[in-house]
Amino acid sequence: MHVFVTGASGWIGSAVTDELLAHGHKVVGLARSDEAAAALEAKGATAHRGDLDDVEGLAAAASAAEGVIHLAFKHDFSDYAGAGRSEHGAVQRMLDVLEGSGRPFLLASGLASGVTGRPLTEDDPSPFHGADSMRGGSENLALSYAERGVRPVALRFSPTVHGMGDHGFTARLAQIAKEHGTAGYIGDGSTRWAAVHRSDAARLVRLALEKAPAGSRVHAVGETGIPSRDIAAALGAYLGVPAASVAPEDAEAHFGWIGAFFGMDITASNDATRALLGWTPTGPTLLEDIAAGAYAVRD
Repeated sequence: MHVFVTGASGWIGSAVTDELLAHGHKVVGLARSDEAAAALEAKGATAHRGDLDDVEGLAAAASAAEGVIHLAFKHDFSDYAGAGRSEHGAVQRMLDVLEGSGRPFLLASGLASGVTGRPLTEDDPSPFHGADSMRGGSENLALSYAERGVRPVALRFSPTVHGMGDHGFTARLAQIAKEHGTAGYIGDGSTRWAAVHRSDAARLVRLALEKAPAGSRVHAVGETGIPSRDIAAALGAYLGVPAASVAPEDAEAHFGWIGAFFGMDITASNDATRALLGWTPTGPTLLEDIAAGAYAVRD
């Protein structure tokens, strides 16, 4: 299949690109820079220069493809609302050109929801609607096109997609632990994060492209929920610093912007995804990756 991938040179996207190419798919990847374009070309993919603000360029690339995997997002926490509106506009334009084609449109989403007291399931709808909501309400926007001749699939990624070279949330927690000399967790550390290894996430995306039906929600979840105190303890053990509680009222001062995320309880099951796609996570766990040095901090 000829697939247009946004975010193709990113942490998840580069693994997805490798997975697609290894299974005979042709990849055109969105590249914002010469460096990203060169990296894609070196893999055997084709680079499409542009960014998420170039909605007509995105539409042209989507129209020319047999399928779209939208993984890019503006992670601008100084204007997160603006990033959501940009996401909404980009997704809307690509979906419009795919309308009536029957082609797959997979988009990255998250596990944040209003569900409490149990893990989120694939049957639970996203509570976010409209351009001004989280991530621009893009999950519900995309899934609405199942009735308009598109095969949309929501890829719900764990808050930590981990592995060697990860520079995301867990890497930031490691950096903060190094800076403070303490691996902190908030309150009693009972809040949890779902997690998935990068290789498992990439394989899930490829399987979803090949066989997930229209309107599916799939969970890139290898571990349902790891307590934040266990994450802190593992980081502390590797970095040689103690793990300690941070009072909720001090979380912002200690952790900065990531404190709000680390204090969230984000758990999810993967039972329906495993059954639907025949997907079984096989990569290392998050704590195994931490112990193996995936989050070593350079002085």
